[in-house]
Amino acid sequence: MGVELQHPMKPELSPDEAARGRFVSGIRSFILNDLAADMRTAYDKRAAPAFVRKAGRPPETSNEAHQALRGDPAFNIYSAMRVQAQKMVWNAAGAVVDRDLERMEKEAAAVEAGPGSVTLDPDLEIPRNVDAIEVHLMPGSYTRGGPSLEAGAVYDQGLAVFSMGLMGANLDDIGLSMAAYVSGKFPDFRPERILDTGCTIGHNTLPWKQTYPDAHVEAIDAAAGGLRYASARAKMQGQEVHFRQMSADALDYEDNSFDLVFSSMFLHELSKKTRAQAFAEANRVLKPGGLLLHMELPPNDQMNAFDGFYLDWDSWYNSEPFYKGYRDEDPKQLCETGGFAADDYFQFVVPSIGIYGVDAVAEAIANEDANAVDSETTGRLAEGIMWFGFGAWKR
Repeated sequence: MGVELQHPMKPELSPDEAARGRFVSGIRSFILNDLAADMRTAYDKRAAPAFVRKAGRPPETSNEAHQALRGDPAFNIYSAMRVQAQKMVWNAAGAVVDRDLERMEKEAAAVEAGPGSVTLDPDLEIPRNVDAIEVHLMPGSYTRGGPSLEAGAVYDQGLAVFSMGLMGANLDDIGLSMAAYVSGKFPDFRPERILDTGCTIGHNTLPWKQTYPDAHVEAIDAAAGGLRYASARAKMQGQEVHFRQMSADALDYEDNSFDLVFSSMFLHELSKKTRAQAFAEANRVLKPGGLLLHMELPPNDQMNAFDGFYLDWDSWYNSEPFYKGYRDEDPKQLCETGGFAADDYFQFVVPSIGIYGVDAVAEAIANEDANAVDSETTGRLAEGIMWFGFGAWKR
């Protein structure tokens, strides 16, 4: 189980720390695969039939599936263990970074003159979802340690343990899969300027530079420490990316200035109002003929009740207050409200390139009906994961 990062900016793990990370990843794998399967069996055999006896019909929504399962022993065990495992992820990562932070600061300083740049805005008003909410139970959230590298390093190491190797050796599988899909699906699309919004530590930004090496790539986030870490991380991998501190709902860029605006696992951390403004801003800065692309969780209205509930679990128990609200929205309508034409909307499911390989991505491009959104592998961080993407072209 690959839980150790491979890039040179990574925290250096002692043997005990590496073993601790593998242990926590192993527990998470057991929970998200074995215990999740047990909970599904409990739903099918106990919870859903009990709901039918009371309501006269099966659960039809994520909320109803949640209601049916609450109190069931399988649900209680799954939820209790998953919460504790989440806390173990951040405890393990925090201990590593606390010990190794001074060395990482020196390493980052040594590559400041490398490719790319980082521009911070000390006057930026940090959004509440970035600073005041310990999203996914992460102590200190995205501003932990202020402008130091701490938040970025904790997020990087924590996500490596959290993802159990399913997000790639450098947590870039989403970016690699999305970029492979776009470049294969639209071979004549050659973006010259690319913007990644809500980039965190740039782990899914770098694949766009790797796919389109001649493009000018910018990446924004509201948290300064994460951006500093992201810049050093990119420089150490020889990638020229320009990181800037700003919010996606108030972009400091001119109209019609990018060919591609991208985000990954970002929209569900925004309030409904902020999310709508981010779509409008993306439309504004895109050139005519440009592409808006978001990798996100699949929407509830395209999933069955149980699988919708399974993803919505985070909103109730993992400190993700905007998670379900986003998943209850229609991605096509979000694009239309942001100014994109209905006919220019598209969505897809792409197999993880790290798990399934490039041939599977090519097959998904050739056969758009091969991978249904309503699947227990779509968006779920478990064996056989598939990524959901959607977006629109700007006329």
